[in-house]
Amino acid sequence: MKIATFNVNGLNGRLEILLRWLDERRPDVVCLQELKGPDAKFPHRELEKAGYGAVWHGQKSWNGVAILARDADPILTRRGLPGDPDDQQSRYIEAVVDGVVVGCLYLPNGNPTPGPKFDYKLRWFKRLHSYAAELLALEVPVALVGDFNVMPTDLDVYNADRWRDDALFRPEVREAFQRLLDEGWTDAVRHLHPREKIFTFWHYFRNAFARDAGLRIDHFLLSESLAPRLLRTGVDKTVRSWPHASDHAPVWMEIADD
Repeated sequence: MKIATFNVNGLNGRLEILLRWLDERRPDVVCLQELKGPDAKFPHRELEKAGYGAVWHGQKSWNGVAILARDADPILTRRGLPGDPDDQQSRYIEAVVDGVVVGCLYLPNGNPTPGPKFDYKLRWFKRLHSYAAELLALEVPVALVGDFNVMPTDLDVYNADRWRDDALFRPEVREAFQRLLDEGWTDAVRHLHPREKIFTFWHYFRNAFARDAGLRIDHFLLSESLAPRLLRTGVDKTVRSWPHASDHAPVWMEIADD
């Protein structure tokens, strides 16, 4: 099974890019972030024509997450991260596809720091820790997939010193990510490429993509029962060079059949 994550940075505005990539790469499962549109505007008919069933959790102008499955309908298991009934931001959706629980997430950016946005990011991370522990306790194959807005180590950023005070690289955020690993989750990309600089995001300004001045902020975290099935990971970097592309490239992993 090939599972991918892609922060599309506006689904309807970049639908042609998504459809082209789906046609070329044919991933089995896709987690999308930053749909930036309400539920009613989700292009499910176009995706169905491309061969993908979908579940989604939209929000007008901001956020939004979805899970696509090739030649199948994902079985929705959760819409929204538990722990705060007053949180209306669309940042988490979960479904079962071919026996694997897939949690698609878009963790808050948190900038500027310090401030309320950073405080919200840390609260969201705390809720994720609590729920992730519940998922591990199920002892079933689970993948937490998406834009975590975290560079876990210096290896995950083109110039670590330049990012020390950014909300994506603050010690509190890196420690929160590391706690997930300590609790039993496996960072799929880093597990297979422990010393390689791999980026998934490049800013639009200062010619960042051409200079390969990137960040690794899109991740796959695998439960203890899924991690042994991991085969390969990669980044479809060329998609970032397409006209009107997202500032993220699609990232993928392949897992062996159970």
